Amino acid sequence: MPDPSIQTQPTSAAIAPPSTPPSRSGKSALMIVFLVVFIDLLGFGIVLPLLPRYGDYYVKELLPSPAGVEGESRAAGAVLGLLMASFSAMQLFFAPIWGRISDRIGRRPILLIGLVGSVLFYTLFGYASDLPAEAAVLALTLLFVSRIGAGVAGATIATAQAVIADCTTPERRKHGMALIGAAFGIGFTFGPLVGFASLYWFPEHHGVIGYSAAGLSLTALILGIVLLPETRHFEEAPPLLRRWLDWRATRDVLSQPALAPVVLVFFLATFGFGSFEPTLALLIKDALALDERNSFLVFAYVGLVLVMTQGFLYRRLANRLSEVAFMALGLLFMALGLLLLGGVTWLASQKSAEWGTLLALMLVSMTLAVVGFAFLTPSAQALISRRSDAAKQGEILGVNQSAASLARILGPVFGLSLYKLTPSHLLPYVFGAALLALMLPLLPRIRRAEPSAHALAE
Repeated sequence: MPDPSIQTQPTSAAIAPPSTPPSRSGKSALMIVFLVVFIDLLGFGIVLPLLPRYGDYYVKELLPSPAGVEGESRAAGAVLGLLMASFSAMQLFFAPIWGRISDRIGRRPILLIGLVGSVLFYTLFGYASDLPAEAAVLALTLLFVSRIGAGVAGATIATAQAVIADCTTPERRKHGMALIGAAFGIGFTFGPLVGFASLYWFPEHHGVIGYSAAGLSLTALILGIVLLPETRHFEEAPPLLRRWLDWRATRDVLSQPALAPVVLVFFLATFGFGSFEPTLALLIKDALALDERNSFLVFAYVGLVLVMTQGFLYRRLANRLSEVAFMALGLLFMALGLLLLGGVTWLASQKSAEWGTLLALMLVSMTLAVVGFAFLTPSAQALISRRSDAAKQGEILGVNQSAASLARILGPVFGLSLYKLTPSHLLPYVFGAALLALMLPLLPRIRRAEPSAHALAE
């Protein structure tokens, strides 16, 4: 049963499209949200390539391999997975909270609060990254605190998606969601390049990575304060928010046949992708023997593929392909990309391929995986938004973001643990590919739910 404290429309309006704000305000909001997400993702792109390496450095000081045992401590992989998952653990709880509050008080203040948190916790990450190995306990503690705090702050991404929903018609929704994906891609392209430059100029000061990310988030905060308009328009006074965390919202979403299978596919696809994503920095080191600075260039390539796919390819195909078709292509490309990455790890472990061959195969496999994820993500988000109550866009998108966050909690723990389980590091990629392939039978059910969604809207 829907929460009466947040019900603002009759049930018959459950999937009615949101009212469109004035065009000038809407375009301004889209542009500023694009810039804010882009600059904030610059900071994220700076930190992500090095977090597994920094964490691995400190974890090995605390959990060395047992004497006489080859390979690495398996407990080290679990701890490193928990460090990577802590960010998403906070998003699991806070995405629907921020979404519900943004439905109540507006989008703008929530996005600004998130940027303030990013500035603070990226600064803390910079401090922790400069601590010596002798202070491994303190360093790991501060790394966990910084990632937990950054997860709380980053959970406002569902609110940014709600801004897109506020400013676009249902027919243009997937174009708008792809705009956020393009901002992610551009930020993720230039973030690693900024990290590369930082380490080039300050090779002995790892903390400059966190401080650079904090500075970029501060820039995004200033832009948001000065330029970001409010896009949540209330026809009447909004209802009182009685609970911060309301699990009935999750139950309500998962009970709707038009939404539940989309959320499930998005969750499982993110879980499969998340089992490989945090291992990428380690794979670059183990398979290609690239140092920290050069690993940034590989991550920049990932960001470039993402922005080219969502900024150009996806938007060109959006008028020809449905969301479900994009999801099917996304699952297939991701599964194939992960299988090829597994082949790279196997060839590297067997020392049966030249370095150039391994690099070429890795670039091809990462391209397929990223293109697949770029196809699936905005399509699922647009489908969920289009089938949602206009008065609950923030809350429902927050529930979906929480599902993705739960997948990103479990994915790194499974992925990094599986990565360190065998010398070949093959298991997380085979696991991810198999899980993605299992999602394909759900797509016909999602397609069949489309007519019922339109019927309810009428």
